[in-house]
Amino acid sequence: MKKSKGNISLLYKPENIIGEILGKKSVSGYDPTVDEFFCPFIKSKCVKRSTKLTTPYPVCSIWKRSSKEHSTMEDLICVCPKRFYAINFLRDVIHHCWPGPPPKNPQIAPEVQMKGFGNVDFVIADMLDDNRIGQFLSVELQAIDFSGSVRSAYEALVLGQPLESKLTYGPNWKNVYKRYITQLIAKGYYHHHWKTKIVAVIQEQVYRYIKNEASFMCSSDLADPSVNVIFMTYAFDDDPDAPGQYKLVLKTVEGTSHSNLQQAVMYKDAPSRDDFCKQIGRSLIRSTETIAS
Repeated sequence: MKKSKGNISLLYKPENIIGEILGKKSVSGYDPTVDEFFCPFIKSKCVKRSTKLTTPYPVCSIWKRSSKEHSTMEDLICVCPKRFYAINFLRDVIHHCWPGPPPKNPQIAPEVQMKGFGNVDFVIADMLDDNRIGQFLSVELQAIDFSGSVRSAYEALVLGQPLESKLTYGPNWKNVYKRYITQLIAKGYYHHHWKTKIVAVIQEQVYRYIKNEASFMCSSDLADPSVNVIFMTYAFDDDPDAPGQYKLVLKTVEGTSHSNLQQAVMYKDAPSRDDFCKQIGRSLIRSTETIAS
């Protein structure tokens, strides 16, 4: 056991790292096998996996930073897209994002796939009287992965034991930015040709990061034909109906276009040439030192 000066143990509570397990606030000593890894959001056994575990890895959310003083809205990060299933998509998408008159017979089609397109998590379609598909909106869910593993914190939590050393981890912002924005540009382009829109459901913190990395034009006029990508963001908050638990609440609904996203990514301000030359110089020095040794 690592100790600090004065013989004070440096023990870290894993519940300050793991936010939720199977949809509930993490509690030291909780064994998910008791509930047979039942996920309340998909109404079946958790499908999340880790290569190091033979059982499901039922971590829904992680605290962005290990601290005793967390801000639920700012620091709790969703790491499993199934956590968003707690949201009423049908209600929120129709109420906030549907172009024109509300659908008369909305139906949800999960996991719609097509060659040359990929797949989307959901499509909300207005079924007409003759069973033809009228207007529709696609819905994509996006959680975020973390760099550095918190699996040891999960295992310590299940065992009811503290961690003896601090974990180094954090949200992998750049990975989700590069991967997700590229997909939205392509899928937004397709939806533009289909004269409809795709709704990106993400966490508010992730959306703020994306906008900071690539400043693109946004509009609150979601009915505008030029808007084909809609961001609908949520953040965690304390659940007044279940004290001690957390719920996702709607924060931002605004739209843009695939072309705006593409321009924002491609035409970001170039970094300083002088700074890049300095990096070249550092690389040359390291290379010279390696050869000399």
